[in-house]
Amino acid sequence: MKNAGKTALVTLFTIALFVVVSSTTFAGGKKSSKNIVETAVSAGNFNTLATALAEAGLVDALQQEGPFTVFAPTDEAFSKLPKGTLESLLKDKEALKKILLYHVISGKVMASDVVNLNSAATLQGNDVKINVKDGNVMINNAKVIAADVSASNGVIHVIDTVLIPDND
Repeated sequence: MKNAGKTALVTLFTIALFVVVSSTTFAGGKKSSKNIVETAVSAGNFNTLATALAEAGLVDALQQEGPFTVFAPTDEAFSKLPKGTLESLLKDKEALKKILLYHVISGKVMASDVVNLNSAATLQGNDVKINVKDGNVMINNAKVIAADVSASNGVIHVIDTVLIPDND
């Protein structure tokens, strides 16, 4: 049962990434009647995330009720990874799931809430660090470039860097 929840969160993260980067109509925190998956698929700008979710088998999980908060990296964020990293991850489903789940937290955490936190527990199991630096909200070393993209089952915050959990 716990793996199903993690799978749902990873799927949610991937779909959320698509939605936030490609859709400016949700800027400002407007509520969507579409879930994270539906929103992401209709956006069409999260190709790398969508591919990763499909390879990890997490697409169906994001259609669950939630709520989830997803820190969604853009396609450009994925392109910053060292050469060969993405290809390697797409071949290693367990490592890919671990990274995708590291981008998702349980519950709906809006930007106004995030700025009051120092860290948050991810579905992967490790915490992400949260701070404000030069007026920007940072999740580990990733900058939030769009916040409060709402979906019926959660919220997406778009980030400019893929989050990589520490090896434990």
